Amino acid sequence: MTAPPPPPPEDAASGTAAGDRDPARAGAPRYLRLARDLADRIAQGEFKPGDALPPERRIAQLYDVSRVTVRRALEHLASDGVVEARHGSGTYVSRRVRQPLRVLTGFSEDVRARGMLPSSVVLDRGVGTATPEEAIGLGLSPGERVTRIKRLRLADGAALAIESTAIVHDALPDPDAIGESLYETLQAAGNRPVRAIQRLTAVALDDRTAPVLEAAPGSPGLHIVRVGYRADGRPIEYTWSYYRGDRWDFVTELVEP
Repeated sequence: MTAPPPPPPEDAASGTAAGDRDPARAGAPRYLRLARDLADRIAQGEFKPGDALPPERRIAQLYDVSRVTVRRALEHLASDGVVEARHGSGTYVSRRVRQPLRVLTGFSEDVRARGMLPSSVVLDRGVGTATPEEAIGLGLSPGERVTRIKRLRLADGAALAIESTAIVHDALPDPDAIGESLYETLQAAGNRPVRAIQRLTAVALDDRTAPVLEAAPGSPGLHIVRVGYRADGRPIEYTWSYYRGDRWDFVTELVEP
């Protein structure tokens, strides 16, 4: 970790730096500004998922702050899922994947954005008659066909999700045409979703799902149902997934009306 620019001296009474005039950060507690700086360096790739951060003492020396300030900054980052503390070992950049809820992206794109390698194990694929749930979600008539694929989704080889998708058959007739990224496959065919409606439900992983995700039965998980729509407003994708709750975060930004 290279030394950052020398910071202004810390105001012991307020925990902020005297003379700090950064309009975005002025007045913020020193530990928050330290947390933001470390988060920025992680986002820029200076530290990769799974990398160890320098010890508290070293960070305190580099930033000329107290170890209490460093500890509070790391606790703040841990609460946001950016880092994780391992007892007796240190603090590491989290392998959790964070998906912004305001942006429509696919699994592979989200994983690559965290500097990890996405991969999949195909559990099933084929063409069949739409189930009642698929027909309702995709606006199909009874008896219409869909193209299906069910996959175990991984990041750097670690299981994150079981994802089952039904696509309107006319938009993607051949399930074998689906590559590592479904959205990239659909984009190549001119059928990538441009918006989606997604429902998230907290669940306990059951005896069938948990072993596939390399988790213990009863572990926290997320059940997600997504309907993706084409530019003309017609639905094209119906996906239902189970995610490990300890490896995936959904993040949304809130603003005043």
